[in-house]
Amino acid sequence: MHITKVFWYAVTICIAIVLWGFLAPDHLNAFTTSVTDFISNQFGWFYTLVIVALISFCIYMMFSRFGHVKLGKDDDEPDFSLTAWFAMLFSAGMGIGLMFFTTAETISHAFIKSPNGDPGSEQAILESLQYTSLHWGFHGWGLYAVVALIFAYFKFRVGAPGLISATLEPLFGKKIMRGSVGQLVDTLAIFATVVGVASTLGFGSAQINSGLTFLFNAPNAFWFQLIILVVATVIFIASAWSGIGNGIKYLSSINLWLVFVLLLGLFIVGPTMYITNMFVTTIGNYISNFIQMSFDLKPVNEAQRDWVNDWTIFYWAWWISWAPFVGMFIARVSKGRTIRQFIIGVLIAPTLVTFIFFAVFGGSALNLEQHGIAQLSRLATETVTFGMYEHYPIGMILSFLTIVVIAIFFITSADSATFVLGMFSTGGKLNPSNVVKIVWGLLLSAMAAIVLYSGGLDGFQNMLIIAALPFSIILILMVVSFYKTIKRTE
Repeated sequence: MHITKVFWYAVTICIAIVLWGFLAPDHLNAFTTSVTDFISNQFGWFYTLVIVALISFCIYMMFSRFGHVKLGKDDDEPDFSLTAWFAMLFSAGMGIGLMFFTTAETISHAFIKSPNGDPGSEQAILESLQYTSLHWGFHGWGLYAVVALIFAYFKFRVGAPGLISATLEPLFGKKIMRGSVGQLVDTLAIFATVVGVASTLGFGSAQINSGLTFLFNAPNAFWFQLIILVVATVIFIASAWSGIGNGIKYLSSINLWLVFVLLLGLFIVGPTMYITNMFVTTIGNYISNFIQMSFDLKPVNEAQRDWVNDWTIFYWAWWISWAPFVGMFIARVSKGRTIRQFIIGVLIAPTLVTFIFFAVFGGSALNLEQHGIAQLSRLATETVTFGMYEHYPIGMILSFLTIVVIAIFFITSADSATFVLGMFSTGGKLNPSNVVKIVWGLLLSAMAAIVLYSGGLDGFQNMLIIAALPFSIILILMVVSFYKTIKRTE
């Protein structure tokens, strides 16, 4: 078992944050809030430009002369089928977050605080799906695609270690990137991953609790969420133990079919024509306003600027903080595909599925509140989806299926995160030891427990934005290093 200094640095930092959140949750929230407010106001423009630059680079690579280059040796074939590959990258890339926000965010933009129009107006309702598409569409997946592309190219084509520091060696040299500077870069990547995944596991535990309360009148309390977290931890550690070709692969494939059944079921029993019309209209609005939405920081109206900070800037930071984890995982399962095939699979296919997801779930929720059937905007974020099901046929069945889907997303996200954290902390080993994966699994769950214990996600959401700032600079350097390498060697 090869454990590097990076492992001990990162574990120490994570334990310190767990203790900070346990002993002084209010202080954690207050401190991170002040730093986050500063970053959002002073560097929101920077996050925006980084995201736009990365998605532009992704599209350029898809149509460039490098599109035929294989992520691996010329005779390498993909390790996984197209269906299994897509299932794994989608489960790792979105998973719980998508299930958590799919109705709640849409309702929030339409009826609580709209980016442009008055809440409840026709403009606010139409723009709610348009802006959720902005937050969950090409921008996030474009970022993942670029990071995963760089990892896969350096790991499988060049033969470099599976580390972020290794992708920077063409710029700074082996001596620097295999010394203390490289260790700092890899430690930062681990920290960003742990914070991002822990926040998402907090979302998942809260939403599973809400679903069980809705279905079986289970207690909605911290101790019950902790039980959910413990049970899920045991399962995802067992899955991680079984290896990437077993646990993650099979669970992701099963969940992809369950998600399809869930989508189809709600589409049929829900407002079918309303969903269809909203989907088509949203695609048109998204394409028509893509450039404007991508750059719009609303510098004049203070209330609208607050909305940008709370939603758009937060999402850009979230995607950036998840980029090392999701990028490395997608790279790990993408060996043998050409760059063009890879980008089409990672950028276009998941984005289209995400749009369908929001149209079905968000449209079904919007229809209820718009016509005065339910006031979903008054419900807690984790409860909105289950509150929506109450008003449609087979709501109980859909609720139960949703809990199963969330639970599997929970397991696959945590499972793939422990795998990637193991790689980052053992010098880039493709198959880190089970002991290392267990340590990271327990630390992830401990930090998720702190999220729940502190009474909210604010402190960890703030840390996402904080961790994303230095890592966004590293992302830019990774792109420069990658382009320099591929231009010289291909």
